[in-house]
Amino acid sequence: MTEAPGKPQRGKLKEVFKLFLKLGFTAFGGPAAHIGMMHDEVVKRRKWLDEQEFLDLLGATNLIPGPNSTEMAIHISYKRAGWRGLILGGMSFIVPAMLIVLGLAWLYVQYGSYPQVDWLLYGIKPVVIAIVLQALWSLGRKAIKDWLTAVMVLIVIGLYWAGINEIGLLFGGGFVLLLLKNIKNFPLKKVAGVAVPGSLLAITSQAVSGVQLPLLFFTFLKIGSILYGSGYVLLAFLRADFVVHLGWLTDQQLIDAIAIGQVTPGPVFTTATFIGYILAGLPGALLATLGIFLPSFVFVALSSPLIPKLRNSKFFGSLLDGVNATSLGLMAAVLVQLGRSSLTDPVTILIGLISAILLIRYRVNSTWLILGGGLIGLASALAGS
Repeated sequence: MTEAPGKPQRGKLKEVFKLFLKLGFTAFGGPAAHIGMMHDEVVKRRKWLDEQEFLDLLGATNLIPGPNSTEMAIHISYKRAGWRGLILGGMSFIVPAMLIVLGLAWLYVQYGSYPQVDWLLYGIKPVVIAIVLQALWSLGRKAIKDWLTAVMVLIVIGLYWAGINEIGLLFGGGFVLLLLKNIKNFPLKKVAGVAVPGSLLAITSQAVSGVQLPLLFFTFLKIGSILYGSGYVLLAFLRADFVVHLGWLTDQQLIDAIAIGQVTPGPVFTTATFIGYILAGLPGALLATLGIFLPSFVFVALSSPLIPKLRNSKFFGSLLDGVNATSLGLMAAVLVQLGRSSLTDPVTILIGLISAILLIRYRVNSTWLILGGGLIGLASALAGS
């Protein structure tokens, strides 16, 4: 669902820039929350996409390596405003977070710590829960097309909580549904040998005495090219490369870097900006940021033209349906995790309930709710001091 085809390209570029710049400054809460906010903005409010188009982009995003919410922003921008939109939308989402992280990294280097923002997250986290819940409710009505997809969602939630790897669930769910819906049309032997994409770049990390900017860049480029999964998976990659192999970071520095990525708005992968700055100043921050995000632009540019063809194919459309259902199950499992850590007392529960009602019933803009949650967190901190 798109607006009038005659809308000037410059106007569409301006729309993409304004939307994702705003989200870059206000999208707290991690990828699930970011995607919920994008759904609210581009499906519910602006109607750039319909539910099925949004779901298909989300499914395609989960099939390629890299940060999901950033790639979703790039996909939406490309669909809305073409190649220039692809670049502008992605940059608009990344740069605000990068600048905020740069400021915190400077404080960290100067003073050995960064400002505490617990009060901010106290009020914002319950709003994030409501945003994800609204997106799940809306997307679920489109993604759950029959009893097979409904069962798939429930199975994925259960297997996720049993500790099964989310990437295995994602690809497995897609191929299982493809088989079940097309089993009469081809023999099973035709699907033998289907492989999940592996490493696209193999870069050997070896211990060095000082930080080398080319090695810093290519290490982050490698991570951005092969990383699937959550921020916890990112933590494992960063520790293996920068703590164990290169010896450039301590465990405490790595934990601080991950925390910065979690508590600032925008992509969690701006953790790379923080690490690059504390290792090699501004040049290191810029190279690290470029390295970890560059593959996302390439993967989206290569995969985006294929999505309509997949949807129009009965055979591959069932694969996309399976991936969409699996993505929904994973999103629901993440929502439960977020809820446990965010709804911790009567105040946060009340914030979450009111936010959900305002979003679902009255369609209040999620940005205002995020800002309101932050103000409630500030008021709570002042009252307790």
